[in-house]
Parts: sequence; structure tokens; C-alpha cells
Amino acid sequence: PSSTKNKEKKRDPDAHQVKKGNTWHFGYKAHIGVDKDSGLVHTVKATAANVHDVSETSKLLTGEEEAVYGDSGYLGAGKREDAVVRNKSGHKIKYKINRRPSQMKKLSKSGQYAAKKAEHAKSSVRAKVEHVFGVVKKQLRFRKTRYRGLEKQQAKFNIMFALANLILADRPCLAA
Repeated sequence: PSSTKNKEKKRDPDAHQVKKGNTWHFGYKAHIGVDKDSGLVHTVKATAANVHDVSETSKLLTGEEEAVYGDSGYLGAGKREDAVVRNKSGHKIKYKINRRPSQMKKLSKSGQYAAKKAEHAKSSVRAKVEHVFGVVKKQLRFRKTRYRGLEKQQAKFNIMFALANLILADRPCLAA
């Protein structure tokens, strides 16, 4: 549906468009922080769709992390000026970000094998974040926003991810 279905025939001023692959998307993006052990969401941040992932990294951290995992959209997060380099207990935070596939091709065959194993280990931890998004999209059927304005969208994201936490916390495999 059109993004201008309202009386004024205007788009949402807070939302922006972004091209992913060959498809244009208009709206918002949810940035979330997930606990590595429990798989539950601890931080939710709504931004316009054109805001890059790496710029929101420091806002997602609680200060208790020992390591930060992310996809290739978070490359360089540890080198930014606003990066959190130490947690509350004073230990250095390790940024374990997945490489882009093009970076893997530059390595030698033996280097590719070792890097592939390392990337798999990072991805297995990062999968907990993708699992939460799967619950929100599949079980809660959240596909499109129905609200205009960043504050309303932030409230909607907070509700959706709180419900996802309730669903995930009720799973017997996490109770052990």
C-alpha cells in the first residue's frame, strides 16, 4: 500500500526510505540488544529506516557486556568515537562482528577455513537476535507499521518486543 493514505496525502515526516538490494523500503527500523544467555531483549531503539546500524550500537549496550556480537552492518562499531570500550566493571569489551562475504574471499584457502569457523561461532551467538525478530514477525505478525511518528513507533516496538520476551521466556528449553 501507498505510504500516503491519509487526508493530507503526505508521508510520515519521521520515517525515511532506504534501498535494500533492489527494493525500496519506507518506514522505521528496530535496533535491539539481546542478552546472550537468556535470549531476551533488554534494549529497543526505533529509528528511521535510513539510520545505519553501527550508529546505534552504543545506545543498545547495558554496560555489563563482555562481548558485542553483530552482523556486518555493525563493522567498525568498536572504532567509533561514541563506542563503549569498557563495561561497568572496567573490563574491555570485545566487538565480535561478522565479516562481509567479500572480505572472506581475499583470504588464502587455509585462512578462509579458519575464518569460516570463527564466523560460524559468531553467527551462532548472533542467531538469538534473529530469533527474537522471527517471533515478532511470524508469531506476532508484525510486518508493517500502522502509526505515524517516531514516538508512537517506539511505543509499538516496546510492546512487541515485551510480548516476544514473554513468549521466549515461557519456552521450556530456556528454563533449564
